[in-house]
Amino acid sequence: MSIQQQAPSATLKVGVVGIGWAGQQHLKAYSTIPGVEIVAVAGMETDLLAQLKEEYSIPHAFVRWEDMIELEGLDAVSVAVPTFLHAPIAIASLERGLHVLSEKPLARNAVEGQQMVDAARKAGRVLDVAFNHRRRGDIQALKEVIDAGTLGRPYYAKASWLRRQGIPMLGSWFTNPELAGGGPLADIGVHVLDYSLHLLGEPKVLAVSASTHSELGPRGLGGNARYTASNSSHKFEVEDFASAFIRLEGGGTLILEAGWATYRDEKDLMDFTVYGTDGGADLRSVGASENPVADVHVFTEKDGENADFEVVAEPGRAHQAVVDDFIAAVRGGETVWGSHDGSLALSRALVLDACYKSALEQREVVL
Repeated sequence: MSIQQQAPSATLKVGVVGIGWAGQQHLKAYSTIPGVEIVAVAGMETDLLAQLKEEYSIPHAFVRWEDMIELEGLDAVSVAVPTFLHAPIAIASLERGLHVLSEKPLARNAVEGQQMVDAARKAGRVLDVAFNHRRRGDIQALKEVIDAGTLGRPYYAKASWLRRQGIPMLGSWFTNPELAGGGPLADIGVHVLDYSLHLLGEPKVLAVSASTHSELGPRGLGGNARYTASNSSHKFEVEDFASAFIRLEGGGTLILEAGWATYRDEKDLMDFTVYGTDGGADLRSVGASENPVADVHVFTEKDGENADFEVVAEPGRAHQAVVDDFIAAVRGGETVWGSHDGSLALSRALVLDACYKSALEQREVVL
C-alpha cells in the first residue's frame, strides 16, 4: 500500500542509510514514535550493522543503499552518510516515491541541492534536512524573546561555533572537498547560519564577504588523539577556519565564524549575540558539545533604567525533534508536503556557495 493510500493511523515504514553517530540518532528517534516501524537499515560496517539490526529488531539490513530503497512497502528514508552521497541517495529515493530526511548540509553545493529540491517537487514528496541546533531549548527560548519584540528591530548579530582541536576524523572524507563540499563552514558553520537566520526571522541574504584559512589541518594539527595525520587516507584540502560578513535585507548584518581548529580555549564555544533597537541578547554555550543549555542574557531597559534578565531554558530535543517534525510532515499529507521540499536548506547552501566563492576570489559576492 503506497503512502498516498494510507489511512492516518497506518504504520509508517522507514529505513536509515548510514550507521555512524548521526544515523544512530535517527534510529533512536524513530524507535520512540508510535506508528513508525524501522524496517531497514543500510551501512558498510558489517559488525555494527548486525548489532543495530538486533538492537532495534530491524527485519532487513543492507550493505548497499541501492538495495534498501528497493524494499517493498518502504515509505521514508533517513540519509545519514558523507555529504557527497546526499544528492544521489535522496534523488533516487524521491524518484522511488519515498520521503527523505537528510543530514546537513543539504549537499556539497547548491547545484546538487537544487537537483534534490527539484526531485522532491517532481515526486510530490517531503525533503527535510536535519538542522537540529535550531531545536535547542536555549535557541527556542531566545527566539520567543526576539519574536515578542523585546529587542525591537535586530540590526546586528554575531555568531560562531569554534573548536580548539575539533577536526572530525583528520584525514578522512571530512577533509576532502570532493567528498565533504568544504570544511567547518559546511560542517558546523551551516548550523550557525541556520540558527542565526532562524532567530532573526529569516531575512534575505543580499551579499557575503568571506575568508577561509587552512593553517593547522595541513600540518596534522587540530585533530583529536584518535585521528591523526599519520593514519590519514586523504590530504587536508579544506579550510580549518572561516569567517563571513553577511549583508541582510533591511540593512542588517550577520558576522559568522566557524572553526574546527584554532588556538583558543580548549572547550568548544557556540554563541549568538544580537543588538536591536530596544535591546540586545547574548547566548553563550561553553562546551557546546556537552552543554545542553547555554547561558542566555537579555539586555534592555525600562523607564530609563537597566532591566536586564536571564532566560531560563530547558534542554532541546535535538534529532528527536527533527525526526518528529519529519514524521509529522509526512503524516500531514499532500497539502503539507509541498512546503517541505528542501527549499530552506537550499537557501543555506546558496549562502555557503557564495561564501566559498567570496573567499576564493577575495571579493564580495552578491546573491
